[in-house]
Amino acid sequence: MFLPASALTETPIAALTHQEAMRRVLETNPELQVFNWRQQVLSGELLSAGQSVGYQLELDAENIRRSSEDLEVTLAISSVIEFGNKRGARTSLAESRLSLAETERQAAALDLLGRATQRFIGVLSLQEKLKVVGDATELAQKSLGLVRQRYERGAAPEAEVLRAEAALAQAQFRQQAMVAQLASNKFALATHWGAQAPDFASVEGKLFHFTDLAEFDDLYRRATAAPGIQTFADEARVRQAEMELAMARSRADIQWRAGVRQFVGADENALVAGFSMPLSTAKRARGDQQSARAERQLVDSRRDAALLTLRSTLFDAWQTRQQSVDHVQQLNQRVLPALARAVELTRQSYENGRYSYIEWAGVQQDFLAAKLALIDAATEAHLQQALIEQLTAEPLIAPSFSELNRTEK
Repeated sequence: MFLPASALTETPIAALTHQEAMRRVLETNPELQVFNWRQQVLSGELLSAGQSVGYQLELDAENIRRSSEDLEVTLAISSVIEFGNKRGARTSLAESRLSLAETERQAAALDLLGRATQRFIGVLSLQEKLKVVGDATELAQKSLGLVRQRYERGAAPEAEVLRAEAALAQAQFRQQAMVAQLASNKFALATHWGAQAPDFASVEGKLFHFTDLAEFDDLYRRATAAPGIQTFADEARVRQAEMELAMARSRADIQWRAGVRQFVGADENALVAGFSMPLSTAKRARGDQQSARAERQLVDSRRDAALLTLRSTLFDAWQTRQQSVDHVQQLNQRVLPALARAVELTRQSYENGRYSYIEWAGVQQDFLAAKLALIDAATEAHLQQALIEQLTAEPLIAPSFSELNRTEK
């Protein structure tokens, strides 16, 4: 059931979890509503396919003149006797199309959830970056104050004050730009469930928490059973049903007719009956059968190509995630502690006049860049995990990113 977007914007919330965001996508995204109407269409076709051949009532009048002596009136009923189990073939085709539509709906839902998750992670990443640039702006403000003190004591040239003022202005601009970028990304996230504007102040998640990753072969096995690949199996059943229907149509049907004819002038009645059957039906149906067989083989070829692409994409995501997690660990364990210590030592040396402002500012910039690189690496790891879960249609062995939002608080 699809809810109006306004229903999700009446009660603003402070922090949006990934689980809540995904629920909204599934309930209100307009793209999924198309599949509801499509399934209704296919359900109607299934009802029609199961109907038996109907009857026709015919009324003929011949020799219509001013005099009714030669008038002949025939009342007859006619129908068709189908051979080759055409009704069963039509029903099988309609059922397979309905099954394919459901699998395609699941694949579309996974695609939408994957895109919404990527946007969610992007918002979470920008929130973390905004904290870092906020700290950098505060540090730039303090640095300017220290440089001014040294300038007033005559221990630093005016050029260093100007550099510090420029650094503060750049930090403030960076912070303002990131605030605007975060607002845009929150807006884009809200559009995934059809909202006119975000009704949440922030998103909630653990950007620096990672789950265990399964082995690649296990992930690939899961991916081959996901709706993205299963659509080929359902499509193959559709093509097979089309081929069987084409074969059934090669069997000629018999059209029969029976009724009563009245000779008005003679006041006599007579029974009439007849049947007709097309000739060379099997020969004319060969083209349809050949096309159906080719379409069936084409599905297998497309599936093989999709599996190759899937394996390559999945391996790239699996390997990139591993590398991103390792990068996060190296930054946390080695790079950031060393730079934090370097910032402190350089500040003390600057206060004592042993280092210039340029050296101190350079270390600060290195520290800021390392913090942002940490967020980028963590973001990349979660984006690749989201892609893996989208391809496999299930979370990894350990709790998924969505579950972390519920349990890691």
